[in-house]
Amino acid sequence: MKLKVLFLMKFPLFGGGSGNYTRKLAEKLSLIPGVEVAIAAPDSRPVEGVKLYTLKPQRKVVFESHPEYPGAKKYKDLTAAEFDKVYLSFFTQILSVVDEFRPDVIHVNHTSFLTWIASYIKSIYNIPYVVTAHGTDIFQATIDKRFLVLTRQALERSQYILSNSNYTNKWLLKVFGRQLQRKTRIIPCGVDLQAYQRSVDVDQIEEKYDLKGKKVVIFVGRLTWEKGVDYLLRAAPAIKGEVFIIGSGVEKKRLEKYAKAKKLSNVHFLGYFGKEYVDELRQFYKRANCVVLPSVCDEGLGISILEAMASETPVVATNKGGIPLAVRDGKTGFLVRAKSHNAISDAVNKILANDKLRQELGKNARKLVEEKFDWLKIRDKILKYYTESTVVREKIKKKNLPDGLTEKDLEREHAELQKKIDYIP
Repeated sequence: MKLKVLFLMKFPLFGGGSGNYTRKLAEKLSLIPGVEVAIAAPDSRPVEGVKLYTLKPQRKVVFESHPEYPGAKKYKDLTAAEFDKVYLSFFTQILSVVDEFRPDVIHVNHTSFLTWIASYIKSIYNIPYVVTAHGTDIFQATIDKRFLVLTRQALERSQYILSNSNYTNKWLLKVFGRQLQRKTRIIPCGVDLQAYQRSVDVDQIEEKYDLKGKKVVIFVGRLTWEKGVDYLLRAAPAIKGEVFIIGSGVEKKRLEKYAKAKKLSNVHFLGYFGKEYVDELRQFYKRANCVVLPSVCDEGLGISILEAMASETPVVATNKGGIPLAVRDGKTGFLVRAKSHNAISDAVNKILANDKLRQELGKNARKLVEEKFDWLKIRDKILKYYTESTVVREKIKKKNLPDGLTEKDLEREHAELQKKIDYIP
């Protein structure tokens, strides 16, 4: 097999779920003989086996927040002139990357606005593209209508749209139109099982954070309103263990102020664990008696849930969005209703009080990740869609059709070949 895949990403490759998705999928694809992988992203840190093109956007901008872009302006708050500069900086740099790398297929992360650039590249270079919808990108189109029309058009011209959960897919179809359903597939995020071994030495954090003999509960993620950390803090007085908040974000100062005012002596804010602290983070996942994800809004399946489960640690999470895809109530953890601190503390204490239950939930969690969320298995599913996309491209080339007349043929060939590709539920 000979295949060149180019990933497009508008945010850094570390510090966020979509960055982790891009990085890990690219790494696993690069292990396949004959597959050459490149990433174009605003990041200069090396990714093993992958050619990296470091983009330099005109300015740092976020959908809501990003731990490596503290204080950055939100896309919805950009003026037209400001957005023009950001967009054009991505546009010109990505065109240069395409000219140099000459990919067979492009994989765009987030539905907006790099998809607009991919649509242009498809017309000019006849390079097909697939898109992964992560969730925050869909939310962006609901709060800033400037993103709606161009994104819908770009999604209609994509080969496939890979949604990271059933909920994300339903949301995407609601926002951008049900006509996209024929090309959507449910492909969840994965976890690198090789990085999360069953046997992990936790002595380093035991000593550093004085954990010996203590029950440990952790939250890992961005500190933004939708993550619902407020409710974990409200539950903290009733939780019979130490609560560690790992992450940063726009809500961090307010949450710290609340914890101080309420004298929550068992709550500890550790901040954002970047690449240099990845070993400590993995130790925390393994050492924790449970991980809590108290989201208050519907989101895709968070990578921190999968990382916890891969570490044989049960998860207490709200029954929202894509979370039930992995957290099976009473089997791999507990699902609780959103915005209920009592439900959180009850579920957490149930695990803390019963070590046999904790071990059983943890083993089930690891088994489910091995079966459904191993990056190697997810990689192979996605590879099918890359391959199908390039087959369509080659068939169009053989017909010697000019760019302006290929679209109907593409759709017809696409529809025929889709029948041969198994649906991924």
